[in-house]
Amino acid sequence: MSLAKPLKKLASCVILDLDGTLLNTDGLVTEVLRGFLGKYGKQWDGREVHKIVGKTPFEAAAAIVEDYELPCTTSEFMSEINPIFSEKWGNIKALPGANRLIKHFSSHGVPMALASNSPRVNIESKISSHQGWKQSFSVIIGGDEVTSGKPSPEIFVEAAKRLNVEPSACLVIEDSIPGVTAGKASEMEVVAVPSIPKQSHLYTSADELINSLLDLRPEKWGLPPFQDWIEGTLPIEAWYIGGPVIKGYGRGSKVLGIPTANLSTEGYSTVLSEQPSGVYFGWARVSTIGVFKMVMSIGWNPYFNNPEKTIEPWLLHDFAGDFYGEDLRLVVVGYIRPEANFPSLESLVAKIHEDGRIAERALDLPLYSTYRDDPYLKCSVKDGSHS
Repeated sequence: MSLAKPLKKLASCVILDLDGTLLNTDGLVTEVLRGFLGKYGKQWDGREVHKIVGKTPFEAAAAIVEDYELPCTTSEFMSEINPIFSEKWGNIKALPGANRLIKHFSSHGVPMALASNSPRVNIESKISSHQGWKQSFSVIIGGDEVTSGKPSPEIFVEAAKRLNVEPSACLVIEDSIPGVTAGKASEMEVVAVPSIPKQSHLYTSADELINSLLDLRPEKWGLPPFQDWIEGTLPIEAWYIGGPVIKGYGRGSKVLGIPTANLSTEGYSTVLSEQPSGVYFGWARVSTIGVFKMVMSIGWNPYFNNPEKTIEPWLLHDFAGDFYGEDLRLVVVGYIRPEANFPSLESLVAKIHEDGRIAERALDLPLYSTYRDDPYLKCSVKDGSHS
């Protein structure tokens, strides 16, 4: 997915969007709208999310009022819902890779600006609980500080002016189409990190398209490279998921020759939504058998075009038979690569085996091997989930 066009310019500073790029705002928006629209007998199902991503608050509110035929004006809707959001802005989680990125550029003295369509006061609330973020940005600019929000280039041009650099020296990192449009109209290089699944074909004007912030390679833009990749793997903050092994699509063993243990994600939709699609690895416990190395994919599997986001772990062990119904616990400790499509089944199978070899070697490193004894793997799923 990391398809970079030939690079024309090198960057000396970075301008970042906030919602959907650094923060998992979409998760909060879904939570609030689901509850709010329920009062009107309406159901938020996320299908309209593309109409509000990257828009100004007023534009997003207007789209919801119109689409759901709410019995109120846009201003009335905003006056009702804004206090609900205001109470929760400080609780939004950082997206995977956001803290790493901010710390990296800050420690290397790369000037950064935060440019968001959100009002300045909301930006301050949203980043208040994220240690070191506010101090890391030389410039913070909100949509209420310019005449027109994105897709107008004004906010990015103003950010460059406040950074005291030419727009052409800036690299923009954005999740939305209005943001990408604004960045290109500002004559800046733009890396797109789409926040809406399966919409990457709409981001053709971006200079590079990446799956998540974990996949950013700053050296492509003349910026200091990350130094934390180890033998083809990226250490991440460990996360946990568990459930019964279920019958999946029936293609792991039959089509791929790779026996994946499909995991029921019931009750784990939030955890699943917070993790970027891609290939990860870690340790797995099958309740009555033991602990094993594993590599797994998260996502829609472009080759098979899954209708839903799934987790498909491959336990790196030859088992005598199936273990459907067994409790399976996973500790995910590292990242290998983004999800990708493949021209043939053979190339997909070859890549999965390569992922397996990378995981097999990496899990012998002390950094990862210590998680084999994680307390989460010592009890059954029924004993409760890890927090």
